[in-house]
Amino acid sequence: MTDEAPKLFISYSWSSPENEEWVLNLASEIRENGGNVILDKWDLREGHDSVAFMEKMVSDPEVTKVIIVSDKTYAEKANNRKGGVGTETQIISPELYSEQEQNKFVAVVKEKDENDKPYLPTYYKSRIYIDLSEEEIYAKNFEQLLRWIFDQPLHKKPEIGKKPSYLEDESHVQLGTSSNYRRAINSIKEGKNNWKGALSEYFETFSENLEKFRIETENGEIDEKVINSIEEFLPYRNDLLQLFSILSKYLKNNDEAHQMTHKFFELLIPYSYRKEISGSYKEWDFDNFRFITNELFICSIAMMIKNQAYEFVNYLLSNRYYHDDSTYGNSNLKHFSDFYHHLKSLEYRNNRLKKKRISLHADLLIKRSEGSGLSKNQLMEVELILYLRSCNDSNKDDNRYFWYPLTLVYAVRGGGITFENFARSKSKSFFNKFKTVLGINSLEEFNSLMELFKEGNNTPRFDGWSLNISALTNAQEIGTLE
Repeated sequence: MTDEAPKLFISYSWSSPENEEWVLNLASEIRENGGNVILDKWDLREGHDSVAFMEKMVSDPEVTKVIIVSDKTYAEKANNRKGGVGTETQIISPELYSEQEQNKFVAVVKEKDENDKPYLPTYYKSRIYIDLSEEEIYAKNFEQLLRWIFDQPLHKKPEIGKKPSYLEDESHVQLGTSSNYRRAINSIKEGKNNWKGALSEYFETFSENLEKFRIETENGEIDEKVINSIEEFLPYRNDLLQLFSILSKYLKNNDEAHQMTHKFFELLIPYSYRKEISGSYKEWDFDNFRFITNELFICSIAMMIKNQAYEFVNYLLSNRYYHDDSTYGNSNLKHFSDFYHHLKSLEYRNNRLKKKRISLHADLLIKRSEGSGLSKNQLMEVELILYLRSCNDSNKDDNRYFWYPLTLVYAVRGGGITFENFARSKSKSFFNKFKTVLGINSLEEFNSLMELFKEGNNTPRFDGWSLNISALTNAQEIGTLE
């Protein structure tokens, strides 16, 4: 036993030899797990004053924890102030009520009544207890008891982070979409006939007012301005992700919802390029918009896949996006991969601040997934899907479509990762639903797609490490389960 072992006292009733044996076993188990238990059977000797002993155990500052083992007899004696339990109750109850942190005492329930309600003293009724009354939950809840003893809860409060910069400045950008957003969400969830008008109004207001996020490139470091802009955009991204979640749950098979969402992303494309009214410019002058549209596209697809809205995803990936800009030459219809961009401002930032990161872009995407309703693995899986789909489309059309799956830098050395939808695709029935997002029609087409990556061909590399496409897609297991 170390000096750090918490010292604790167990209060219980001598209601029966079986109860005494149960308490003795509990005390022994706690001691075996590092708790310095004080128990009358071990520490109260003949000739000792039992009342003084109990009073010392409750009031002694070295005794940091008191466990109340409560069964029917204990609760009755405590309520009626009978016997040793009654004496302990008179000592414990005022201590318990005066205990400011309320973390010195806990009731361990050993017995429940016929209505499955725990036997507890009246003075303890409103407090949280630990249930050890049944074998099925004993192991799990004994761990809870140990965590209480050692003040190491399972769920720890995270450290307070940095206040978002957009809250520091009262002049931060307002898109003016709040009322439109609420109207769209409510009309979709409640199945109102005006959902199309409400959704269209929100999408139009959003896409028009996104211009307010255009950054001034004069003076200051451009990478700092890009970072601040995308941080300031975060609340509006969260609104959109909530909307995409609602759309993919309530309207996943609605053609008009598919078309309106496609049109919305089409309206975002021009922000990534030079405006006609612009004078001289550099490619990275639009990097905040390029990150924003890239993140929105990835996260919207991730949210739809999370909700198994595969036809919705297929619509967004199959249909081209129109953008009337002479810089495109003869083709104004763009592949979804146009939402991928290499951001030179972040590359510059990586070098300027000597961060030595493989991809700051990937780092930002993963970091910003916290609180989005999407996990790191869900983002990585979507980027894998977008990469595979772009390869498959290139192979079919004999064109060069390119989506570089940046977030998979987190998978390149994380051996053993298999993503959920690919793992589930071991089932033929699931694969037949999921295959549409890859743009394939059969298991044979999937196997042909995998041939493109044999021997490391066409495989993205990060800092000298190659992705194992076969492992990430669970290729050998796809469609093997009837």
